[in-house]
Amino acid sequence: MREQGGVEAGPGTEPPAGGDERLRRWRMVLGGGEADGTGCALGGRDAAMDAALGALYGDGGGRDRGERSAGLGGSAPHVARWLGDIRTYFPSSVVQVMQRDAIERLGLSTLLLEPEMLEAVEPDVHLVGTLLSLNKAMPDTTKETARAVVRTVVEQLEKRLAARTRATVTGALDRSARIARPRHRDIDWDRTIRANLKNYLPEHRTVVPERLVGYGRSARAVRKEVVLCVDQSGSMAASVVYASVFGAVLASMRSIATRLVVFDTAVVDLTEQLDDPVDVLFGTQLGGGTDINRALAYCQSRITRPADTVVVLISDLYEGGIRDEMIKRVAAMKAAGVQFVTLLALSDEGAPAYDREHAAALAALGAPAFACTPDLFPEVMAAALEKRPLPTT
Repeated sequence: MREQGGVEAGPGTEPPAGGDERLRRWRMVLGGGEADGTGCALGGRDAAMDAALGALYGDGGGRDRGERSAGLGGSAPHVARWLGDIRTYFPSSVVQVMQRDAIERLGLSTLLLEPEMLEAVEPDVHLVGTLLSLNKAMPDTTKETARAVVRTVVEQLEKRLAARTRATVTGALDRSARIARPRHRDIDWDRTIRANLKNYLPEHRTVVPERLVGYGRSARAVRKEVVLCVDQSGSMAASVVYASVFGAVLASMRSIATRLVVFDTAVVDLTEQLDDPVDVLFGTQLGGGTDINRALAYCQSRITRPADTVVVLISDLYEGGIRDEMIKRVAAMKAAGVQFVTLLALSDEGAPAYDREHAAALAALGAPAFACTPDLFPEVMAAALEKRPLPTT
């Protein structure tokens, strides 16, 4: 049976009625050959869709009496034609899954080093991760095309995430800036009255100001520092992409000083490139080992105001460095007043594989480790900035 599910009839295909339609659907799912048992032959668009699926998911057996064998081979023209076919027959979400499967199952990564191939693919986060892993091997003739593909994905993500991130984080900063016990001259009477309307006394036609709300401190006084410390091992590719976009968004906010640090066994500070997340991404080097302790030591050395700092470690916690030192370092930062957040992944893919022992040790320090979707990340940052419990689901 195919790994892909049922296939909808595309434009220009007249679906059979009743039982014939059921046979057609089973035939498309099972992939033909002696095993399917439907006896249903395909033609026109259905046959073309079946061929595109068979090239990726087939077993090479004869089908529909045509003895058509599966596989894309190593030919760039064949692959480029196939990429065009799947974009014709399937929606974008399915195309992205099939491209990812083709890269993983058929070893087509090297073909992405050709400009013509990159122009044919459907850009998505996973493709960006693959391109970044090939960055060092990429010929100069391909690099500009690769940057264009990466920029397309980054712009899509910024459009989806930037406005909500700025609004959510700005709201958190405004709330943290308010003075809880203001002097008389610093009372914000409008907000104070609204906050105490429940204490209105009709007989006296007045509000009892049980809670006073003061004017916010200046932006300079409440300036927060955010350190994104991102594991760039191969399994964290999608997280690196999202972290670079969020880093650029946060860096654009004057009330936050943002630092972006990526690491494997070495540590690289990409803060100076945060104005362009594409530059950030091409400054990473996916793959290699992991030394979380070394990365945290660097981040710790750059913290000047612990009580106003949030450190976000994005890692699956498979530590190749000194485990006990890593835990002690996190404990020291928290004791100094740093808000410490551990994200096992920053992606839409759900909970990843991670080191459960290290996650439990961090949780015992009051730094729970959990996977986070990009849509939840603004709420996580807002909670960390306000020093309230994190939304972990």
